[in-house]
Amino acid sequence: MNETTQSKSEDWFEQATILDLQAAMSSGTLTAKELTLHYLQRIAVHNKQNSALNAVLEVNPDALQIAEAMDVERRLSGPRGPLHGVPVLLKDNIDTKDKMHTSAGTLALANSYAPRDSFVASQLRKAGAVLLGKTNLTEFANFMTEDMTNGYSSRGGQVLNPYGPGRLDVGGSSSGSGSAVAASLTAVAIGTETSGSILSPSSQNSVVGIKPTVGLVSRTGIIPIAFSQDTAGPMARSVTDATILLGALTGLDEEDPATWTSRGAARMDYTAHLQVDGLQGARIGVPRKVYYEDLPSDELEIMNRVVEELRASGAEVIDGVDIPTAGSLNGYTVLLYEFKPALNAYLSKLDGTVPVHSLQEVIEFNETHKDVTLKYGQTILVEAESLS
Repeated sequence: MNETTQSKSEDWFEQATILDLQAAMSSGTLTAKELTLHYLQRIAVHNKQNSALNAVLEVNPDALQIAEAMDVERRLSGPRGPLHGVPVLLKDNIDTKDKMHTSAGTLALANSYAPRDSFVASQLRKAGAVLLGKTNLTEFANFMTEDMTNGYSSRGGQVLNPYGPGRLDVGGSSSGSGSAVAASLTAVAIGTETSGSILSPSSQNSVVGIKPTVGLVSRTGIIPIAFSQDTAGPMARSVTDATILLGALTGLDEEDPATWTSRGAARMDYTAHLQVDGLQGARIGVPRKVYYEDLPSDELEIMNRVVEELRASGAEVIDGVDIPTAGSLNGYTVLLYEFKPALNAYLSKLDGTVPVHSLQEVIEFNETHKDVTLKYGQTILVEAESLS
């Protein structure tokens, strides 16, 4: 690193937004290669050593070369956009056509290399981002067994929350993405969500997560749970960074019909909608009966403070909204019926070096290697296989 880069403190990197990073790279006080090296060094120190967060499953061996290429391109023709040269970690259920595996945290796919990029990875490359590595997750995006601990996978082990390693829940299933962003092991990260898998770890690790409307971000090349609910989305340390990252992920994908319906609604830049007074006049409902009644007292106190902050920011809060169907809705059933055909379709496209090509073969693999694969069981996998 040059002297100017060395003079930037750890605090500067931890607080720096994407716009700060771009300003530093444009001024010549920072390069994408130096930035990437900074995060690789933090991963080396904090992922397996010190607090041993276990958030990053593997790093991209090509990361520094990609970053250096982005530096050359910046000098020759300027930056492609706000993500040019910015390192991004991807959850390990998102395909990349490089030397990184895509496994969903399961040992059955530990040696699986995707045949091509997911649409999400392709969009990030086009934006000039540096694909830094893959993050650990709750195995099979927390759709393996009822008793799975948040952030655990048989391939990657247990992800920890940097604010209380081993004490505080890390959330899931995008556990590694949330932990890595919070610990500044990356600038931003990509998570995926079917039902809470971006929002939960974002909340637990005090970062910003956005679950886009299904179809705003393509599902192509992501190990699925349920096509009716699956989506990828940004995780970042600030609303602005999450918004910038979202704009890079959207786009029409000819292979994903869900994106066809969002044509005309998708934006490449959402930052114009960032407004300091954006809550003025907003009507926000607080459903106390179902979603708040089981909260521990300390968490309820925090949520009550949030409600008051919303009011203070100009929102009209309707406290105690009644949602009659909330307690009876069962999205889990939908996931069970959609999982098997969706996963089978994904696995069937993997090459012959991968030992599993169907949900049934995943179950059999786990039974054969149960000492290392079934710490928490696989009740959901078995139940999904039993359905038509």
